[in-house]
Amino acid sequence: MKKTTLLLMTLLSLGGFAQTKSTGEVNLSTNVKATLELNNTTTTAKLTLVGPNDRWFALQFGSFANGQGMMAGTDLVYWNNQTLVDAVHQGEGEVPETDTNNWTLVSNTNNSPSTGLRTIVFTRPFVTGDGNNDFTFNYADTSIDFAWARRSNAGYTINNHGGTNRGYAINAPFTTLGVEDFSLNAAALYPNPSNGNFVVKSKTTLEKINIYTQTGAFVKTVEAKAGATEVEVDANGLSQGVYLVELQNAFEKSWKKVIIN
Repeated sequence: MKKTTLLLMTLLSLGGFAQTKSTGEVNLSTNVKATLELNNTTTTAKLTLVGPNDRWFALQFGSFANGQGMMAGTDLVYWNNQTLVDAVHQGEGEVPETDTNNWTLVSNTNNSPSTGLRTIVFTRPFVTGDGNNDFTFNYADTSIDFAWARRSNAGYTINNHGGTNRGYAINAPFTTLGVEDFSLNAAALYPNPSNGNFVVKSKTTLEKINIYTQTGAFVKTVEAKAGATEVEVDANGLSQGVYLVELQNAFEKSWKKVIIN
């Protein structure tokens, strides 16, 4: 009996009963949405993209600050009305260069005409072996950053989309599917980017929130009320840029990123 209990605890600690993590649907804009699932059993990433049905739309994933996505030499994918193209960004104003396509089609759905949207689902191994061209997914990551773009008008020829047709979702958290995550890693921080105050919301208690610059310089501390699971942080007065947010309670710590515009 003791051996069985020990084995069960070991499996749970290794995630033996929860092998899939998901960002849930991330709203990137009014008509571009992304969901990323990581399956540790099959070491496969599943990407669900929703975008306009009459033009190309693109997505990049990784770890980068606001304004640093879609840079030359980085991996991205875009829908060209036929397939999800696997490509490498060549820099502003340049057409991405296609590489070996390691994405496999799962489904392609033209949503109802009233919405004007299409939903595509593709899968890909965590590691493709395609040199430095492809981003490597890591199941241990607790969050991921997205950068997106879309054509400004109808059409599928890659062109300059303009500044209003691109954006970022920084630090989209992964949640383990099938097992509700009550750790600080699952805490949400919004809005992000923020023009002023932002809110930290957790399923477990928050005691203290520390803010640091990207270089590690301490900025400020926000003390939470006893038993609080939601804390509003006053970010007014901070210079524009990326900040590191340390969440603390009596049992654990977790780090998030926030963009102050």
